[in-house]
Amino acid sequence: MISIPERFRTIRVRLALNTSALLFFVTAALLTAVYVTLSSTVEAAPLDPVTVKKFVQSADGTIEYRQGEQFQAADLASVQRAVNQNTLDTLHSASLIALVSIFVLSLVIGWYVAGRVLRPIERITATAREISGSDLSRRINATGPRDELRALADTMDGMLERLETAFRTERTLVEDVSHELRNPVAVLQANVEAVLANEDSTPAERADAMVIVSRATARMSRLLEDLLATARRRSGAFVERELDLASIAADAAEEYRFPAEERALELVVRATTGPVVYAEPESLGRALGNLLSNAIRFAPDESSVTVGVGSHSGWAWIAVRDAGPGIADSDREVVFERFRQGGVGEGVGGVESNEGRRRGSGLGLTIARQIVESHEGRLALFSRLGVGSTFVIWLPDRAVAGAGDRGPMPPDVNPLPAPDR
Repeated sequence: MISIPERFRTIRVRLALNTSALLFFVTAALLTAVYVTLSSTVEAAPLDPVTVKKFVQSADGTIEYRQGEQFQAADLASVQRAVNQNTLDTLHSASLIALVSIFVLSLVIGWYVAGRVLRPIERITATAREISGSDLSRRINATGPRDELRALADTMDGMLERLETAFRTERTLVEDVSHELRNPVAVLQANVEAVLANEDSTPAERADAMVIVSRATARMSRLLEDLLATARRRSGAFVERELDLASIAADAAEEYRFPAEERALELVVRATTGPVVYAEPESLGRALGNLLSNAIRFAPDESSVTVGVGSHSGWAWIAVRDAGPGIADSDREVVFERFRQGGVGEGVGGVESNEGRRRGSGLGLTIARQIVESHEGRLALFSRLGVGSTFVIWLPDRAVAGAGDRGPMPPDVNPLPAPDR
């Protein structure tokens, strides 16, 4: 098998050869057509002269033949056919020369044009070689007319932008998780080494250490559960189906009833039967559970947490209302950011100095918003300082016949307002 050198297997060589071959065959076809047309429309034949003896007239008027003197002669038609034959022969020779010249010129022109055409691809290749896992900031930044290659380069730039954003987000997530896990791990290690591993520790010291260790492990468990929920949501493994929001609210309230009773909280469910949404049960339950968990953590002792379900303007809603400290207007978006937590009295995510119950993973609201938005919905927040907060999950109500009454965005209203104090 013949081995073709690597330098002759490039796209540029193939483009040049294909262009040259195409131009060669087109030119050959045109010249052949011209030659065949001419040869079929004119009479052409080699000259067939007749040998004629030469006679001369002498002085006395007699005509005599001189020995050995003769010449070639032909009629006008034979001469015309000979001229045509000579023209066709000249055309044939000139066509062969033209074909060879055109083939050589087409190779040169094809090589040049192919290089110009493939120049953006060379830039794309060079940029791709410079990209590494630690630096995705390189861009092609193609210029020139907006043709297919410019569209390809712009698409590659867009893909690189998305990859850079994804990698940056993943690195930030890893850094944040490492930071969040460092404190509980340090608490565990300190209590194990100082108290639990010390044989001289008193039962009271061991009991206190166990409480602290339990809080640290609970916090780590919540963080890992949130991370697992995020990973599962991104994997696309969920299967959506029609769900009754009232049953989702009832199940979530039953799950968090015991934590609420531990703090003497009244867990109230106000569910209207009817709203149906298209969602994945586990992920939607996770979003609602995160909202309930936050509400139970920040609601004052012996207050109430309300879970409501209803429908408004073609949108189904499920809301969680607490009587906590509320969230300032400046922190409305901050609370949805990953690992962002406010201070005492600032609402969700606050830290209480003498208790661990207000310390969350910092991922709950972020995951809840991502889940809701992945279901074509919206997570809204309504809060008043000193009164409480209401988180509302808006989803398209599938129980409504058609979507004529449903706007492109959910209503900007609080369907479960807090009572005036």
